[in-house]
Amino acid sequence: MLTLRNVAMTYPNGVVALAPTSSSVPKGRFVVLLGPSGAGKSTLLRCLNGLVTPTGGDVTDHRGSIFQSNRALREHRRRTGMIFQQHHLIGRLSALQNVLLGRVAAHHLLRSLLPLPRADRRIALQALERVGLLERALDRADQLSGGQQQRVGIARAMAQRPQLVLADEPVASLDPAAGEKVLADLHRICREDGISAVVSLHQVELARRFADHIIGLASGRVVFEGAASQLDASILDRIYRLAPPRMAAA
Repeated sequence: MLTLRNVAMTYPNGVVALAPTSSSVPKGRFVVLLGPSGAGKSTLLRCLNGLVTPTGGDVTDHRGSIFQSNRALREHRRRTGMIFQQHHLIGRLSALQNVLLGRVAAHHLLRSLLPLPRADRRIALQALERVGLLERALDRADQLSGGQQQRVGIARAMAQRPQLVLADEPVASLDPAAGEKVLADLHRICREDGISAVVSLHQVELARRFADHIIGLASGRVVFEGAASQLDASILDRIYRLAPPRMAAA
C-alpha cells in the first residue's frame, strides 16, 4: 500500500499546487483523480513517483518513506510504471523497441548498454499482445494512430513489471472511442495482474465506469473521496465549481 501523509506542494514562486493531503492506494485498486485543469492532479502524481519532493508531508510504502534515500527512491521508481498524456515514444523506433525501454531499469547501468536479453524481448512482445498490437511490433511508432501509440505506452509500462502504475491524463488527447479503448486495456491488465493504479482524468463518465475509488480535487485540495457510485450533482459541483466537467461522449 502506498500512503500519502499530509503531502503538500508549494512551488518556489509561491503557488500552492497541493494543500496537505492524506490518502492511500491499496494493492490492486484502480484509483481515479478527478478534477479540472489546475486542480493538482499532476502534482499529486509527481509526488507519488518522486519526480518532485513534497514541501510538506511524506509518501510511504511498507519499506518506509520513498524519499528516505536515493536508493529507496530508485527502487520505488523501478516498481512504478508511468503513462503520460503525450506518450513520449521515440517515433523512429519500432513499437517493440519502445516497449523494450521499459526493461532497461531492470538491469544495472553497464548491462543496459548492451543488447537486452532474449527474455526481455519475450516480455515486451507479450505486453504488446495484451494491448492488441502484436502484429504492429515492428512498425515505427510514428506510423501508428494516437490511440495505438498510447497503447504502446501502456505496454512499455507493463513490460517494466510494475507494482504501481501512474497515468497522467492518458486519454486527454484521444477521441472518445480511442480513449475508452485505452482506458479499458489499462483497467483490464491492472485487474488481471493485481497492479495498483492511480489515473488522472477529466472525463466523469470514464471515472464512473472504471474507478474503484475516486479522489476529487479542486484548487489543490481534496474535496471528495469515495466510491464512483457516490458521484452526484452536488459532489460534481464541488469538484467543478470553477470549470464544467468534460464528459466521455461527444
